[in-house]
Amino acid sequence: MRASLASSIAVACAAALALPVTLAAPATATARPAAAALPPAQDELPGSTQSLPLRPLGSALRSFGTEPGAAAEQGLTRRDVRPFSLVGVVWDDPSAVLHGTVQVRTRAAADGVWSEWQDVETHNEEHGADPATAEGAAGTLRGSTAPLWVGDSDGVEIRVRAGQAHGDHGDHAAGDPSDRAGATAPLPAGLRLELVDPGEDPAAPAPGTRAMAPPAALTAAEAAATGVNSQLAPYGATAIPATAAEETQGTPVHQGTPVQQAAPGQETAKKKPYIGPRPKIITRKGWGADESIREKGFVYTKTIKAAFVHHSATGNNYTCGQAPSVLRSIYRYHVKSSGWRDFGYNFTVDKCGNIYEGRAGGVAKPVLGAHTLGFNTNSMGIAVLGTFTSTNPPAAVVTAVARLTAWKLGLHGINPKGTQTLVSGGGGLYKKGRKVTFHTIAGHRDGFATECPGGRLYGKLGTARASSAKYQGRS
Repeated sequence: MRASLASSIAVACAAALALPVTLAAPATATARPAAAALPPAQDELPGSTQSLPLRPLGSALRSFGTEPGAAAEQGLTRRDVRPFSLVGVVWDDPSAVLHGTVQVRTRAAADGVWSEWQDVETHNEEHGADPATAEGAAGTLRGSTAPLWVGDSDGVEIRVRAGQAHGDHGDHAAGDPSDRAGATAPLPAGLRLELVDPGEDPAAPAPGTRAMAPPAALTAAEAAATGVNSQLAPYGATAIPATAAEETQGTPVHQGTPVQQAAPGQETAKKKPYIGPRPKIITRKGWGADESIREKGFVYTKTIKAAFVHHSATGNNYTCGQAPSVLRSIYRYHVKSSGWRDFGYNFTVDKCGNIYEGRAGGVAKPVLGAHTLGFNTNSMGIAVLGTFTSTNPPAAVVTAVARLTAWKLGLHGINPKGTQTLVSGGGGLYKKGRKVTFHTIAGHRDGFATECPGGRLYGKLGTARASSAKYQGRS
């Protein structure tokens, strides 16, 4: 949601809108303007967030709807800022929808070259906690775009332009004039640009430090888990245990194949669940999550019946070695900028196929996430880092999704090739209380009117379902 190590674990941690008065300049190195006072960081925790209010651009001062003084175009001209790597836009009312376009360009800190204009995904309201939950009703929530990863930068320019409302959100009031198809909607109040610095990566061990050998008494599964820990030690991953009985909530673990039935005439043996082998998972400590910024305690749902697959819409311009930095940035954006209690997704997968723990509470436990508005209860959210609307996901991504779901759904006795019925919590495409049947491994678009997880990734979910079932030992 940043190298012998990288090779050993497959790199474990990696329409343009032209305004009437502005044309996109070519990406060239330019002389920096004279130094000016920079905005303060939002706090002094590891990493930081700069929050800059947007202003009317040029002469675009027309107002729309019921919001006096709301300009049709807002933004910021080129300016120096403190170092950052991820951008997003937030606004005051979490129920307000930003109908329009958001584009940013940034200046690379390394060489001073300005990027071309990049689009920021505006339809992020389909992510988040269900309205009836404490998190969904929290007064800290803000509306927000998807975050965009831009890499190490120290300059920014942004433009936001109002567009037409689409009228495609099932729970919106039919009489809302800003929600009628074809009507130009006002921009939400309180637009702010959020610039996130992920902070430093977890410290690597000192040169010459040797990993400790596993004790001789370890079981094969424990030794394998310890081997994973030693590979990920430079990223702080020191607690990736083998699958333990308590993590399966008392369910006997049987990996790979079902238990055979008793011979005729004998009492039929109780069939144990199909559970795929537990994959390697990089913990929150492994990617450097700052546990002091989230809410304390954990919130659980009853079970996990389905998995919703997302893309993070942060773009594909990252290396897998940067993935921990991307995750720390998304985490900070979710908590400090959007007002969520923690990271939204339960798990993430980078484009090299590495799997990361997302929301805190235990990777084997049914942690309640904030990923698929209306259907967070009894489900889990998996976000693939990147944007897959027109880019194919690597095969390693599909394999990682299959392995993760084979294990996690298997803990709850769920067939990845089947279907499951969930009850809508409201706030999204389906009214509260409506029962909806999904593929066990579903795309975010199945639960909301959204492009997520992108057409190319969505098209691979059938392959993921079949592979996941095979990892569970199903025919």
